[in-house]
Amino acid sequence: MEHNKTYNRMELKSLNQTLIIEGPVTAKELQSYEFHKDLLAFRPATQQHQALIEIAELAEGRIIVARLANMIVGYVTYLYPDPLERWSEINMPDLLELGAIEVIPDFRGASVGKNLIRVSMMDESMENYIIITTEYYWHWDLKGTGLNVWEYRKVMEKMMNAGGLVYYATDDPEISSHPANCLMARIGKHIPLESVQKFDQLRFMNRFMY
Repeated sequence: MEHNKTYNRMELKSLNQTLIIEGPVTAKELQSYEFHKDLLAFRPATQQHQALIEIAELAEGRIIVARLANMIVGYVTYLYPDPLERWSEINMPDLLELGAIEVIPDFRGASVGKNLIRVSMMDESMENYIIITTEYYWHWDLKGTGLNVWEYRKVMEKMMNAGGLVYYATDDPEISSHPANCLMARIGKHIPLESVQKFDQLRFMNRFMY
C-alpha cells in the first residue's frame, strides 16, 4: 500500500504565545527541533525524541507536532500496531494506530491535543485508513491533572472526538480489564467493506473461543 502524506499546518494562540501545529513532519525536521524535557510520559524525553524520529522514517509513520518556535511541546504519532498486539494479528495495511499523544503540562487545557488530532485528519489520505487508539487508564497522568479515571476518560474521548474517533466495543482482554479503558476508532470514507469486516474480527476475536 502506498502511504501518501500531505503536510498541513495551523497556528494556535495559547497563553499569549503562538504554537505551530504541523505535520506529518520528516525525520530530518524532527532532528532539527528541540524536544521539551517534560515530554516524558512514555520514556525519558531524549529517548522519546529518538523514538519519534524512528517512527517518522517508517513508510506508514506519521508525526504531528506542536511547537513553540523550535521547541516541540506536544506530538501525536501514527504507525502500524505493534506486532505483539492483537491489532496486527490480521494483516491490514489500511489500519493505523494512534500510538501516543502527549502535551507538556504547561499547555494542557489549551486544546493542543484536540488540534494535533484535527491537523492529522486534514490530510485527505487519512480517509484511506482505519485509525484506532487504545486508551488504558494506567497511561493517564491522574496525579498531575488531579482528575479521577472517569474525568480523564471524558477528556480523552473529547480529544479523540475532535478527529472523528468514536468508541467501539471489543473483547480485548487488556481493554476489558478495567471499565475506563476503551477502544476508539475512525473509519475513513474510502475504506472497503472487507476491511471493516476484518476490523470487526479483530475487535471480537474471543467470540468463538470456548
